[in-house]
Amino acid sequence: MIRKFVVACTVAMLAFATSAQAAIKVLATTADWGSLTTELGGDKVNVYTATNALQDVHQVDAKPSLVARARNADLVVANGGDLEVGWLPVLLQESGNAKIQPGGAGYFEATSAVRLMDIPSAVDRSMGDIHPLGNPHIQLDPHNVAAVAKALTARLAAVDPANAQYYQARGADFQARWQQAMARWDAQAAPLKGVPVVAIHTDQRYLGRWLGLNQVATIEPKPGVPPSAGYLLELVNKLSAAKPKMILRNAYNDPKAAESLSQKIGVPVVLLPFSVGGTPEAKDLFGLFDDTLNRLLAANK
Repeated sequence: MIRKFVVACTVAMLAFATSAQAAIKVLATTADWGSLTTELGGDKVNVYTATNALQDVHQVDAKPSLVARARNADLVVANGGDLEVGWLPVLLQESGNAKIQPGGAGYFEATSAVRLMDIPSAVDRSMGDIHPLGNPHIQLDPHNVAAVAKALTARLAAVDPANAQYYQARGADFQARWQQAMARWDAQAAPLKGVPVVAIHTDQRYLGRWLGLNQVATIEPKPGVPPSAGYLLELVNKLSAAKPKMILRNAYNDPKAAESLSQKIGVPVVLLPFSVGGTPEAKDLFGLFDDTLNRLLAANK
């Protein structure tokens, strides 16, 4: 009897210890915010990322495997700004998890921490894939990342108050390293100011604003609308007369239109990671910006 009692107590103590040390389960919708959550949460978080850098996050299936992840999550870290509007609401509803519904502590949107660009005064289908809340592709301005990191640190502490000091210390450490990196990036990026570029979609707007790039055209005539042969011909005529320095293509983009335009006007295509994991060098947020700048500066020589 004594032995059984000791064994039972030992099992109970181990279970309590495991429970006390268990990491909170986080479902991040994008690789960028998954990477940031890992930076801030360390070994106190178990992060699963729903998408990768080679996917168009606008178009994702709410698969049963993702529903299962959402069902067990303590916190959802979404991009927001309606970027995931085609699939995240379904995922949240199907999960049946009250903790992660919008409005609760277990639901966080990165866009809530920043001011969005390109907020339309009116929206209709003729305008293409317009986001009514503004341009949600905020991750390529490091100042936005700093603001999101501050808000997410506070949210982690609210969801897991027992480890609040841990998150606050990691958040402060990240901010210090990030500010140093931003100073370095700003100095490196000086030659890019005013450089004329062409983008495929409107998802380079924050990058362009930060670096002072001059985006002279987009390959899509309207957001999310593939270019017609007639539109591409107009673009060729326009850009042949005043050539940009480069055509920007993200890792997830179909390369065909960009490569075709490149051949016709004699301007190089620059592949950018766009998100963490988009290139081998973009292993985390620091690598994302290092590699983006390296590729742009190489093309600008």
